[in-house]
Amino acid sequence: MSTVPESAWFKSSYSSGEGGECVEVADCPGIVHVRDSKDEAGPVLSFASGRWAAFIEFAAQN
Repeated sequence: MSTVPESAWFKSSYSSGEGGECVEVADCPGIVHVRDSKDEAGPVLSFASGRWAAFIEFAAQN
């Protein structure tokens, strides 16, 4: 996986500033990277943009 610049990562607008369970997302051309905001050096999941869009659409319905 290529290195994602720190400036590319963002948290959901639903995340509070109090910590807890948050994920960060970096939308790069053709791929979306997801990581745990509490472990920035930890593992990163990567999804094709279309697959991520399908997941978000599904999650919004439930």
